Amino acid sequence: MPPADPGLAGRWAAIGAPLRRLPRWAAILLLLAAALASVWSAQNVAGFRGEVKARSERVAAKAHAGDNRLYERTLARMAAGEGYYPAAVSEQRAGNYPVKPFVTVRQPTLAWLDLQLGLPAMRVLAIALLAANVLAWIAALELRTILPERAAAVLMLGVAGVFSFAPAVALTHEMYAGLLLSLALAVYRPRRWWPALLLAAGAIAIREIALPFVLLWAVFALDRRSWRELGALAVLLALFAAGMALHARAVTALLLPGDPVSPGWDALAGPALFVGPLVGSTLLGALPDWLAGPAAVLPLLGWLALGGRRGLFAALWFAGHIVLMSVFARTDNFYWNLLILPAYCMGLAFVPRALADLGRAALGRPLAQPAISSTL
Repeated sequence: MPPADPGLAGRWAAIGAPLRRLPRWAAILLLLAAALASVWSAQNVAGFRGEVKARSERVAAKAHAGDNRLYERTLARMAAGEGYYPAAVSEQRAGNYPVKPFVTVRQPTLAWLDLQLGLPAMRVLAIALLAANVLAWIAALELRTILPERAAAVLMLGVAGVFSFAPAVALTHEMYAGLLLSLALAVYRPRRWWPALLLAAGAIAIREIALPFVLLWAVFALDRRSWRELGALAVLLALFAAGMALHARAVTALLLPGDPVSPGWDALAGPALFVGPLVGSTLLGALPDWLAGPAAVLPLLGWLALGGRRGLFAALWFAGHIVLMSVFARTDNFYWNLLILPAYCMGLAFVPRALADLGRAALGRPLAQPAISSTL
C-alpha cells in the first residue's frame, strides 16, 4: 500500500497542470522571466561562439582532450599490471594535473570497467544506454503527454544524447553518469524504485558529483514518508561515504610534498557557464544563436509544465545543477553539464504546453484538468 500522506510532492502531482493553476500575476511574471531569459541566452550563445568561445575553448577543450589522453595512459599502465591509484596519481603528477584534494583523482570505477570490458564494448554499452533511455522515457511519459509531445521528447533525447556515439564516451565519466541518471529518472515508479536505485548507485560510483540526484531523491522519499525507499537510499549514501573514504585514503597515501593543488571550485562564473557549453556539447549547436540560446534555458520551464512527481523532480534537479554550475564550476569544468544529459533537453518538448498553460492563466481562463496519474 502507498503511504497515506502523499506529501508536498504528491499534492503538487495531483494538480495535474501546475502552470495552468497559477494566479494571473504569477503567470505573467513567469512569461516575462522566460522571455528575458531567452533574450539573454541568445546573446550569451553569440558571445560564447565569439569572444568567450575563443578564450575558453582554447584552454578548456584542449584540457578536456588532455584529460582523455591522461585516462588512456592510465589504462595502458593498468593493462601492463599496475594498480589504478599508482598509475592515475603518477600520470596526473607527470602532466601537472592537480592531485590535491583527493577528489581531483577520479574514482576507479570507469577505469576498471574500461579495462575489463575494453573501450569498444564500453562505447557500445553507452549507445545501448541511450536506446534504453528512449524506450524507458516513451513508457514514462505515456500517462502525462500526448503522442506529438512524446515524439518530440524522443527527438530531443537524441539531440542531447548524440555524445553517446563519441569515441571519448568510454573515457568521460560525466557522460556515463548522465546516461545512468537520465535512465534512473525514467524508470522510477513509486512501488518499484529499486531499478532506479541501482542506476543511481552506478552513477555516483562513476562520478561523485552525481550525488545531488540521490540527495534530492532522499528528500522526496522523506516527504512521501516512504520509509523503505528512504532506508535504501540511506544505505546507498552510507556505502558511498565509505567508498569515498577509501578513495581518499588511497590517493592520500601516494601524495608527495609539492604535488599540484586544484585552484578550487568557487569561480562564481554565473549561468553563462551553463548555457554556452550546453549548446556546444549537443546538436543545439547547429541552431542559430537566436534559437540555440532559448533552447538551452526553456527546457526548465517545460519540465515544470509537465507536472507530476517526475516533472517536479526533474525541474528541481536541473535548477539545482544550474545553480551549482553558476557558483562552483570553473571554465574548464564545462563538461559537468553532461551529468544532466540527455534528459534535460527533453523539456523542450513540453515548452508549447507551458506557454499555452501560462497564456491561459495570464488571461484568467483556466481549462479543466485532464485525467492523469498523480504519482508519476
